[in-house]
Amino acid sequence: MSVSSLSRRAMRDVDINVSFEFFPPKNEKMEKTLWNSIERLAPLNPSFVSVTYGAGGSTRKRTHDTVSYIARETDISPAAHLTCVDASREEVDEVIREYWDAGVRHFVALRGDPTGGVGTHYKPNPDGYQNAAELVAGMKAFADFEITVAAYPEKHPESPDFATDMDMLKRKVDNGATRAITQFCFDNDVFEAYVERVRKAGIYIPIVPGIAPIHNFKSLSAFAAKCGTHIPTWLEQRFEGLENEPGTEELVAAAVGAEQVLDLVDRGFSDFHFYTMNRADLVYAICHMLGVRAGGDNGEPVSADNNNAKAA
Repeated sequence: MSVSSLSRRAMRDVDINVSFEFFPPKNEKMEKTLWNSIERLAPLNPSFVSVTYGAGGSTRKRTHDTVSYIARETDISPAAHLTCVDASREEVDEVIREYWDAGVRHFVALRGDPTGGVGTHYKPNPDGYQNAAELVAGMKAFADFEITVAAYPEKHPESPDFATDMDMLKRKVDNGATRAITQFCFDNDVFEAYVERVRKAGIYIPIVPGIAPIHNFKSLSAFAAKCGTHIPTWLEQRFEGLENEPGTEELVAAAVGAEQVLDLVDRGFSDFHFYTMNRADLVYAICHMLGVRAGGDNGEPVSADNNNAKAA
């Protein structure tokens, strides 16, 4: 891939939309890092920012405080993650009501990881929502929320097959989901094939690629193994020998992230959701390569006959 081809892609008139995921801070130092990151990325005019919800509702108050502050003190549209792990319907409905009262109208509805974390067995609360599809229905019964759900290009690690995954995604859409963000995936062929599979299943909501900037390759690889994300050999080779070279690793990560999103733009996709890990610089650099500028025009709308329609 030549530098000139990358440059041409970045200069094309494409309407790029970005959104960012953050997690609620645990202490004062992490809180400062979070707000510095939000302040750094806010000028890029994200479609929305989402705030995660810990396993078993362990960050319920911190998530609510963070989302409420964003809604109250910034011009950014916030989305609150909400799960149904270890909670009754009444408890989950109470959280939904709290967000409604705080002016929040967008949820990221997830079944959620078991209390023991990714890789442990999930047991639904007998008095709760059993899965994300039921949670979406409960939200829609309360109000006409915008609801984003999860999708899995390499299938959910607990799903026996893709047909089961497609059935669950369709149930979420039928119950009112308006967008799906994918688990991070580093093989764009796999992602594109997944979107085609989704469309063939009669599902037409936007499927937004989740992008994971690589802040630490070793840590990301370990997490990817738990959630069923394949690390391609070529990606391993990019970071080989950089374990004690954080500066170089960051430069390589920026190049890898830019290559992935620019290739997705070439394939007709224009919406991207970044898992920031509350760190802004790498995400900012990738967005800059995309042509997303602080306070600027991020491109002209793609024509109706553009291949982007498959992502819409």
